Amino acid sequence: MSLINKEVADFTVQAFFNDSFKEVSKRDLLGKWSVFFFYPADFTFVCPTELKDLSDRYEEFKKINCEIYSVSCDTHFVHKAWHDTSETIKHLQYPMLADPNQRLARDFQVLIEDAGLTERGTFVVNPEGKIVAYEVVAGNVGRNAEELLRRVQALQFVAEHGDQVCPAKWKPGQETLKPGLDLVGKL
Repeated sequence: MSLINKEVADFTVQAFFNDSFKEVSKRDLLGKWSVFFFYPADFTFVCPTELKDLSDRYEEFKKINCEIYSVSCDTHFVHKAWHDTSETIKHLQYPMLADPNQRLARDFQVLIEDAGLTERGTFVVNPEGKIVAYEVVAGNVGRNAEELLRRVQALQFVAEHGDQVCPAKWKPGQETLKPGLDLVGKL
């Protein structure tokens, strides 16, 4: 079953952010775009490469009113320990959500039950709290923050200009398509 247009369930979790612990809840999502970036676990191999890539683009996401939330089933204390011991992770600029009760992982359907870990799932949530795009990839394949940023920009454009669609590889400023009979036979 597709998760497109599924409303994120109410939640409140602990997060490690800006060298401190804070609560993050569904209320924090509303009114802006969000990316939930699930990864299997702290202190792993592929995860820090992805999280750094995302951190390197964080300011670009902020400029388009999009918050990044990395999520694993680790506690906020484990997030802090990883932050304090990893040269890569200590430079992350976005909230690291703790999901030890696996509520978020279950709601987004990325929990690997037998392992208590999550799949590599990326979810774009609109300002109304609904999932508008998602991707789940194998645990041994890292994701690309540049493509994720482009996807969020395209989703925002379409949300603002509902009568237009973005073709493959579309970037802001490029031509879009208007669905209609004039497209028949061109695709």
